[in-house]
Amino acid sequence: MTEHETKKAMMLTDAEKIARLRLIRSEGIGPVLFSRLLAKHTTALAAIKHLENNPQNQPKSFLLASHEVIKQELDKIEHYGAHLIFKDEAHYPELLAEISDAPPALLVKGRMEILQYVLIGVVGARNASASGMKLTHQICAALATEKVGIVSGLARGIDTASHSASLTTGTIACLAGGLDVIYPPENAVLHQKIAETGLLISEMPMGTKPQARHFPRRNRIISGLSSGLLVIEAAQKSGSLITARYAADQGRDVYAVPGSPLDPRSAGTNQLLKDGAILVRTAEDILCEIDTQRQFHLPVVKSISQPAEKHPTYLTANITSKAAAQIDTLLTFLTSNPLHIDDIARVANISPEKILSEFLPLEIEGKIERHSGNRFSRIYTKNE
Repeated sequence: MTEHETKKAMMLTDAEKIARLRLIRSEGIGPVLFSRLLAKHTTALAAIKHLENNPQNQPKSFLLASHEVIKQELDKIEHYGAHLIFKDEAHYPELLAEISDAPPALLVKGRMEILQYVLIGVVGARNASASGMKLTHQICAALATEKVGIVSGLARGIDTASHSASLTTGTIACLAGGLDVIYPPENAVLHQKIAETGLLISEMPMGTKPQARHFPRRNRIISGLSSGLLVIEAAQKSGSLITARYAADQGRDVYAVPGSPLDPRSAGTNQLLKDGAILVRTAEDILCEIDTQRQFHLPVVKSISQPAEKHPTYLTANITSKAAAQIDTLLTFLTSNPLHIDDIARVANISPEKILSEFLPLEIEGKIERHSGNRFSRIYTKNE
């Protein structure tokens, strides 16, 4: 059992839940410091006791949230029909739990089973073009029919199109403010529909009005929940590119739709493609990536930053042993669907550098094809 699976089996007492909520709602405590305190003291109860008894160890501007403040928040959560889930509980999203600054607590309302879907984040311009909105709707609707959940931020433009296309099949709206705060106002009806047929998520207390500093925090949840992030129409300096950076840092695939060089709304997406993002024209481009990962029994998220010993142990054993015994069997790892070099390396238990050197003659011989973003596919002959 992995460390995360062990933690998921933990049962938190009511006293510990209240202590955790007090700690994360305290001034001067953020997700990273919260995690450090829990790692050092094991429980929030012990961490609070330590901070109260040792003022010299308190962070700058520390102010512990009172029991009364927490009681009021819990009453609001119950009245709104929402739920509170903590990082170590079974319902907490496993992919999100893996990021370094995962929210210690999440407020959710709606169908929590959507968190078990393969999820794709979708972000883009608020002032999206008509063609961008249409393409977003087409891609997200097609993904939704394949049981792929859509994660976005309920903003104007691309976010709105992505949620609307996946309302009845599985959509998640990550909010920068409280669950009960509707923003932007014109999405009030969509907000209500997602609460009924999809899922609303926020790490902020009920009633919190969204402020500029809240949106980057919201964005890292969008990417953290998702196995990959799709960017459609993003300016050179935009929140969508910040989310893409989060996704890359978290080891997620980054997908981008190309656009006209004359449209400033495509400057960011075109740059992402230049930097190695996966080019997307239709939903099939994303589904091929997901299907390839499933075919090789890979986790949907590529844990490129984890040491080898932490990689999943359920990779196909006979494939790994073949690659270890004879490197010229690398062709057996490839199909007509492009596969990322990191995924091949993980399954084959061979370094990416070694694989690249072996692939070069195969590429020259016309047996394999190199795609953008260090992805490779096999070229089959008529006899194969």
